[in-house]
Amino acid sequence: MESRTYTTYMQSPLGLLRISGTDQGITEVRFCDAEGAPSEQTHVMPACISACALQLEEYFAGKRQDFDLTLAPAGTPFQKQVWHTLQGIPHGKTTSYLAIARGVSGEKAIRAVGAANGRNPICIVVPCHRVIGSDGSLTGYAGGLWRKEWLLRHEGALQTVTQTSLF
Repeated sequence: MESRTYTTYMQSPLGLLRISGTDQGITEVRFCDAEGAPSEQTHVMPACISACALQLEEYFAGKRQDFDLTLAPAGTPFQKQVWHTLQGIPHGKTTSYLAIARGVSGEKAIRAVGAANGRNPICIVVPCHRVIGSDGSLTGYAGGLWRKEWLLRHEGALQTVTQTSLF
């Protein structure tokens, strides 16, 4: 029997987040434009959903750097390997697509790593936003580059540039 998927929504500093999961764990954390139909309340929502929302609130409040959640994303074995690797990028740090490719299966996999990173269904918790171009550029983010930049600044991985007056 297939697991029932439950969904809730939460507001974040970056907009609305949809959190979905099953009894096996979190299957999705995505930015969305509007709330869909909430899960029927006839069934008890898995604890992982409320734990995810709480941990995301703590993250946005600057009180949490690491997530302690059971994850159950749907994907290919290669995608899951990339997503697992992403979870090893420390808070406040970045890495490149090339470095991930080298660690997963070799430099030639850089495009496949980029594609897997772009298909990550669990944003923020699986920190695909911490992957940048080899030249330091903020390349690609399904939630929009402005969100990627915000997240990296929030984590201290990007310094805020302030212009000093000469006069």
